Amino acid sequence: MIRVLVADDHAAVRAGVVLILQGQPDIEVVAEAADGEAAVASARDLRPDVVLMDIRMPRLDGISATRELSGIADVLILTTFDLDEYVFGALRAGAAGFLLKSTDADDLVQAVRLVARGDGLISPSVTRRLITAFAETSERKPRDLAVLTPREREVLACVARGLSNAEIARELDMTEATAKTHVSRMLGKLGLRSRVQAAILYAGT
Repeated sequence: MIRVLVADDHAAVRAGVVLILQGQPDIEVVAEAADGEAAVASARDLRPDVVLMDIRMPRLDGISATRELSGIADVLILTTFDLDEYVFGALRAGAAGFLLKSTDADDLVQAVRLVARGDGLISPSVTRRLITAFAETSERKPRDLAVLTPREREVLACVARGLSNAEIARELDMTEATAKTHVSRMLGKLGLRSRVQAAILYAGT
């Protein structure tokens, strides 16, 4: 089962998202939160696989909450706003994905499944300008990749293509567990929080 925490300050929105997710045989909503502080506290206590996080919330905004949840749970941002400052802020904070609330139910469910298995995704409506902006402004230079082993560079290229751990394993002829380890080491060496950040970095090299 994929264990999910839903954080949104609008009760009607939370109820709708919970209804969609609870209807899936492989997803369990373990908690709800109406603000960022409650989301962080519940996630630390319950250790869900995925936190669906709104950006604009009282007490602690979704970006700050995402930053605090690094290493605790994968965060999928679900928001009404596709402003660049929110997109960039969320991904820098370590969000594994960014979706708009206009996303249909089937795509939302699929997004939760993708993030739960270690993949990242960005709403198609913001992908092109996001990659362009990061490629233009990234402080990292191509030489930073020199810290990676040849195998880790291959893994980075696969991540940039959007491959899952299982697909990387098949592509590079290794076990899925080994692929997962290489991805974690690659992210750590580059000082990145998510696969999405890795893909953006690679696009800018």
